[in-house]
Amino acid sequence: MTDREILLKKIGTLKFALTDIGIFLDTHPGDAAMIKKRDEYRRELMPLVERYEQQYGPLTKPQNTTNTWTWVKDPWPWDMEG
Repeated sequence: MTDREILLKKIGTLKFALTDIGIFLDTHPGDAAMIKKRDEYRRELMPLVERYEQQYGPLTKPQNTTNTWTWVKDPWPWDMEG
């Protein structure tokens, strides 16, 4: 596995866990342990997303209020390899 694949797998795993915890908290909103775990995973996820986006490009379409189509002019992730 490449560094990129490993990083993307970590990001995907944390995002899945955050989604799952979010669903759990919908039915158990007062569970302090899960709220703490959710916050821990969020803190762990943010630097990984920043690192990935610095090295390989955005994971999602950037928010641009002036012109919503300028993001397509950026290099696509597969254009940055090599």
